[in-house]
Amino acid sequence: MGTIAKTTLITCIAILATGCASAPYPAGQEASAGDLVKPHNDREFSVVRKTSGISQASLIYARSVYENPVNRPVSHFATLGSLALKSTGGLLRRVAIGTTQMPALTGDIPVVANAEPMDTEAFEKTLDRITGTRNDTGKIKFLVDGDEYFGRLMETIEGSEKSIDIRTYIFDNDDFAVAMADYLKERSEEVRVRVMVDGIGNMLALQADPESLPDDHEHPLSMNMYMEWESDIKVRKMTNPWTVGDHTKTTIIDEKIAFVGGMNVGREYRYDWHDIMMEVTGPVVDQLQFESDKAWARGSLFGDLANAVRFLQGKNENADRDGYPVRILQTKNFDSQIHKAQIAAIQNAQSHIIIENAYFSDDRTIYELAKARRRGVDVRVIIPSKGNHGPLNASNKVTINKLLEHGIRVYEYPGMSHVKAAIYDGWICVGSANFDKLSLKINKELNLATSDPATVDALLNQVFIPDLKVSREIVEPVEVPMTAYIYEIAVDELL
Repeated sequence: MGTIAKTTLITCIAILATGCASAPYPAGQEASAGDLVKPHNDREFSVVRKTSGISQASLIYARSVYENPVNRPVSHFATLGSLALKSTGGLLRRVAIGTTQMPALTGDIPVVANAEPMDTEAFEKTLDRITGTRNDTGKIKFLVDGDEYFGRLMETIEGSEKSIDIRTYIFDNDDFAVAMADYLKERSEEVRVRVMVDGIGNMLALQADPESLPDDHEHPLSMNMYMEWESDIKVRKMTNPWTVGDHTKTTIIDEKIAFVGGMNVGREYRYDWHDIMMEVTGPVVDQLQFESDKAWARGSLFGDLANAVRFLQGKNENADRDGYPVRILQTKNFDSQIHKAQIAAIQNAQSHIIIENAYFSDDRTIYELAKARRRGVDVRVIIPSKGNHGPLNASNKVTINKLLEHGIRVYEYPGMSHVKAAIYDGWICVGSANFDKLSLKINKELNLATSDPATVDALLNQVFIPDLKVSREIVEPVEVPMTAYIYEIAVDELL
């Protein structure tokens, strides 16, 4: 049997498996802003998780290989070309750093210099040049952990009058996500509701349950079908070649209030993990809405054409017109703005650098942090003690020893921290991007950055100071099995 025939057969089986399942939704489910998670009674279906994974993976594979080149030929081949170029360049840089530059960083590590912070006004001009971006105007409020974020999110969803646009890597099928979907169904009767998820990320997430999930929860087989069933919600799934994912997390209400950060929709983000989101207002929301609209267009039939049409229409002006300078930074094909900006921030920092991130393996970043520490900058890194991916946890161990070798202070947050934030003197960068190759070079990511003093202080006081207080400082090299080095190479080069 030929390859095309095999794929067609697999796809047909997957469609049948999905279509022949019992009802893709639970009966009699209601939700409210005040109490999302309710008992799940009178279920009409059961799910075989393994079968679900196989069917969804088959569909994603078929779409990526055969459908996308037809529907989105420009973005499809641009993604593959960008992936090949960045992978080759990353490997060459890794070899160069490891064989010529890192060994040169030897000798005594100086004491912290207590120098004056960098000139943020001059640095913002540097970012204009090296990233090709410009500051917009807006206001940022940090929402720490699931209680703060989802409580505030539900308030805005409840008060929405026009639209709810969700762009997320994962919309899980656990009890919390189902309850969230139920509430969105209710709101879709009155306002436009659009949900866009990443095909690969969502498929992988649906096969792994958080530890806190109730034993009696039964999972919808397809969250797309579940959300669209007897509702006006519109759902699109973005599929991309290979491992390229849309890792962006934004929710925009009435084109006036945006939520940006690292939280997906699922139980672990609501109850289990430490994480932050930003509530954003002001003109920058218009640009965030524009980016969301373009992503939605790309996910449609003949997405390249639809994206071009939406691009030519330009952004609308709906948000309030006040705020301070806020910059949108992205990772996209041939343009790694987040990486460029943070490398420049490390190079320009004079006083202190504090980073908190779950997945930390990028060699260029580690090298620049080592150089910063050796010129007297106080460099501190917080990573989780208990991550959610074995290979990535192993990779983090390799990173810990690299950082310690160069005098960088490393802290272990108790439990899983999914925070993706950094302070470089008086400039901050927060969003969806990890410090690994996937986020910095391959996936679609979105961060916000600002040098507004009050916002910088808010991030320091709401996130970093509390997290440093509860974290354990690692002062001795950790034991690293040989497999960890293999994982580290795989994470940073093969993905």
